[in-house]
Amino acid sequence: MDQSESCYELALPVTEKSNPISRGIDRANTKHMLHVLKQCDAEIFQKEIKHDTHYQRLYSAPVIETMVDVAKRVEMMLRNPEDNLIVLSGCGTSGRIAFLLATSYNEMLKSRKQKQMCLYIIAGGDRALLTSQEAPEDDPALGAHMLDKAPFVAGQLDFCLNHLDVFTPVLLGFNPVPMARTEPMRGCTFHFKDVAERMIAEQRREKAFILNPVLGAEAISGSYRMKGGSATKIILETLLMAGHDAAFKEKIITPECISAWITASEMVYETTYSHSDELAALIQKAGESLQMKAHVYYLGWQTLGIIGMTDASECMPTFGADFGDIRGFINNGFSQMRNKEGDLSSLGPEFMISHRDFVETVLPGLSPNDMILFLFTVNDDLREVMELANQARRRTSNLHAIAHDREKFTVPESVCSVFETVLNITWSFSSEENPVVMTQRWELSTKWCLNAISTGAHVLKGKVYMNYMIDLRVTNSKLYRRAISILQRFSGSSRTDCERALLRVIYNTDDLTEETRQADIHKHTDAANRRDQVVPTALLMLQCGCTLAEAQDHLEGHPVIRDAVSACFNSSKYKTTTD
Repeated sequence: MDQSESCYELALPVTEKSNPISRGIDRANTKHMLHVLKQCDAEIFQKEIKHDTHYQRLYSAPVIETMVDVAKRVEMMLRNPEDNLIVLSGCGTSGRIAFLLATSYNEMLKSRKQKQMCLYIIAGGDRALLTSQEAPEDDPALGAHMLDKAPFVAGQLDFCLNHLDVFTPVLLGFNPVPMARTEPMRGCTFHFKDVAERMIAEQRREKAFILNPVLGAEAISGSYRMKGGSATKIILETLLMAGHDAAFKEKIITPECISAWITASEMVYETTYSHSDELAALIQKAGESLQMKAHVYYLGWQTLGIIGMTDASECMPTFGADFGDIRGFINNGFSQMRNKEGDLSSLGPEFMISHRDFVETVLPGLSPNDMILFLFTVNDDLREVMELANQARRRTSNLHAIAHDREKFTVPESVCSVFETVLNITWSFSSEENPVVMTQRWELSTKWCLNAISTGAHVLKGKVYMNYMIDLRVTNSKLYRRAISILQRFSGSSRTDCERALLRVIYNTDDLTEETRQADIHKHTDAANRRDQVVPTALLMLQCGCTLAEAQDHLEGHPVIRDAVSACFNSSKYKTTTD
């Protein structure tokens, strides 16, 4: 990294930085790619990272102590359920995890004849569980409005801080507070950093809490769905389960107790990545399908179906993927989801998510190049798994599975033999262990597997430039800023020039008017949502000095972005030499 790049990196929040470990992932084979992803995920649990030694980590004493305090609040609420609610709220990945944890936690409480007191809020509503609904992230007023019913991020925190007699706000993130955003927010007189600093002040009085361990940069820069999503699941489950065990099993919440929960998740990481060869083979299969413009389908059971649909939904904003590139389906559809808005299948094909929908709408047109990945455990209806697999085999042999079982309770060979390959992960659980904990570990393991498969497949398709998700969809102010930062990073051009190039692509013109340049950022992101390959096209224009049409032609001929840049650059050099 040269000096200018180093200065550029220093100015970014940790979650937006480029991870040195994954710098060349776009040129790696699948085995090396998986090794890189494993190293990046290992940073979740590291006591410190060499280049980030002054940040608090997940195992750092202040983080563990804050988790103890929050878990005790959970315990207190569970002991007095009539007057309390636990609300998990977030945007994108964090909102989807909030949904999964809230619904699963309520099921556990229900099975024990306890009050279901966990609610979830996701920006964009239940549609955002299955599709990208990025724009609501920019609306703090919407978040505050939803707090009249239950909490929602900057606007919600502000509302909570103004009503500390009612709420105890907890902010979970992975950047130090000094790195919080300072850009003005629409309709607000404050910015996010203001809110975070107020949270710190109230934490001293134990009226609010901040949990913000640093995990290191993501393997794909800015792709929070990976380490950020996994750590969110680990931390929230630790808080909820520690609080539950204290309230109903009389277990004392201590730093050692919290550390033990995190260590159990670290063992899930170790077990999952011990199957690297099988996982690398699945990445290769998925990549080949996408390279041939075919599809990858996840067919999941129970909460593993939700994990599959979550992973699939995140490919659209992350990699600029089409809705059909990677799709997830769940047994029994929305009745299995238990989302609060109910059946959304009438909203369009993106919301047709049951196995029956797959059989009726996808299976008839399935090609041999399409990959199908089954996600199930030994506790699921294995006869149903075999029936669906045999139906799919009539159309394609490109059939694979991730199957979880237990040491003395394994998936029969008759089931495994239906698939071309099976990534079979065997877990040891004691008979006294809470079955909910077993399910949570299966979910986390499956999340790590699918994140690796979908990321690796899109890398093979050419959707990543070095370790940047350069073909992201510019659908909100956060992604608009990220797009400009990526252009600055790779072109060396000024912020003004990068923004101008971005707007030329967004509005499909080489001649921007002053009125367009000065328009509100939300007008730009609304227009960008209807455009493909916005950032790659702008990058070619900046690096090669070409017109919009020339950049689009180069991308048409070279789907791998790094190849398109090289071809465009060589073409520009040749043209200059000839002139």
